[in-house]
Amino acid sequence: MLTVVMPAHNEEGYLRTAVHDVVEALRSRGLDFEVVVVENGSTDASAAIARQAADELPEARAISMAEPDYGKALKTGFREAKGDLVAIFDVDYYDFDFLDNALKLIDRPDGPDVVVGSKRGAGAVDTRAWKRRMVTAVFSLILRVGFGLKVSDTHGIKVVRRAPLKELAASCRYGTDIYDTELILRAERAGLKVVAIPVTVEERRPSRSSIVKRIPRTVLALTRLRVALFRETQGRERARKR
Repeated sequence: MLTVVMPAHNEEGYLRTAVHDVVEALRSRGLDFEVVVVENGSTDASAAIARQAADELPEARAISMAEPDYGKALKTGFREAKGDLVAIFDVDYYDFDFLDNALKLIDRPDGPDVVVGSKRGAGAVDTRAWKRRMVTAVFSLILRVGFGLKVSDTHGIKVVRRAPLKELAASCRYGTDIYDTELILRAERAGLKVVAIPVTVEERRPSRSSIVKRIPRTVLALTRLRVALFRETQGRERARKR
């Protein structure tokens, strides 16, 4: 079974269409699936629209959270998922070609545990504004140099095996902006197989988050994550020496 987790914050203009698009596409593929919409801290009609979609579509479920937090929404969706596989789609960005390719990869005998849709690298097409592309490039460089990340991207759409990722997903501590980055880093460090495949990024609406506001918040979160991972590594080394 496949669970599609869709975080939603103030998405009243797009949410109903997005959920119906995803359900109809998965139905047409004959998949056994569910769609879990995790509305988080919306001040518009998103919560009501999510509940209405769940009433209209037997494959859909709606969960509401009091605070706006993308990372906690992902964590909640992962915890509530019933599928053996979990796909993460955003309301403004989902890609069924990516999903088809990711499922084929995971279904192989030697298939990966995680497939990330990469906005960078050969074959990827990123149609976002140049400022956002530049921030992504810098962010990726920081992750490669400072954290040893092997894949080319961590944010955005992905498909994962739930069983090997369940405990890692629950243990991630840094939400909002870098939850999925922490998850991918922990997956690599745990020895899980993580691969990235190129995607075309065509967001369905302009970004609502200010880059200027996100940068310092993300840098602080990355610093805290780097310290936490270093301490965990040191703790494991001390434990081995005993």
